Amino acid sequence: MGTIDSEVLVLTCADPARERWLPGHGSRRVRAFDGVPTVALPSGAGRADIDPVLADRDPRRVVVFGRDADLAALLLRLLRTDRLDVEVGYVPARRGSAAAAAWGLTRDPAQALAGPASAVPLVRDDTGGVLVGRGEIRDLDGECYCDDDLVLRGRTPRLVVAAGPEGIAVRTGRGSRLPTGATQPVPPAARSGRGSGRGRAVQIGGLPFTAVSDGVPHPRPLERRTWYRHTADWLLVRP
Repeated sequence: MGTIDSEVLVLTCADPARERWLPGHGSRRVRAFDGVPTVALPSGAGRADIDPVLADRDPRRVVVFGRDADLAALLLRLLRTDRLDVEVGYVPARRGSAAAAAWGLTRDPAQALAGPASAVPLVRDDTGGVLVGRGEIRDLDGECYCDDDLVLRGRTPRLVVAAGPEGIAVRTGRGSRLPTGATQPVPPAARSGRGSGRGRAVQIGGLPFTAVSDGVPHPRPLERRTWYRHTADWLLVRP
């Protein structure tokens, strides 16, 4: 573990009156981020909110307290401004974070503030976004490939993609659980089938669908969507 220093900046994107208190180790409860420079941003913050803060503070590490979409928004701005050397910590404001589950993160502010950072895969999409946790398409009718493996032909109630330490995992079928990374391709000659996979890219095509990334629906129906591993990594603070 390192030590908290003045180069750390906290971005709060949640209601501090409702979610200021977070669980610490054991039965203790720690007051989040006391004594650390903190900037409150609106939920759904973007370029106009984040870029001026990064330019003014020039932090070595940024800790996001909010939703998966808020973490994705920060990561996108770091990517767009060539700041992927900034370390990123994340404290989910609520339970059930797909990003926390995918990356094995805790809800302990002390870990995000002073824990070690390491390079991890950066997952992007073909419409200019990034994915930090779960991507999802419901009621899909089409095809999906994970690298060279066919993992869907035909209909599926749900297709779920997850970013993670090993790259991109995808599964088809029912339920909202994250993919495990198991590789179960559909035979290429099959007329229909559902499978799963892990790789560097997931390519989807089909009848118009709504793609959801980290809880945020794409603003218009799509007929194609690709999630893929970027050529550069990002620096994530994790246990």
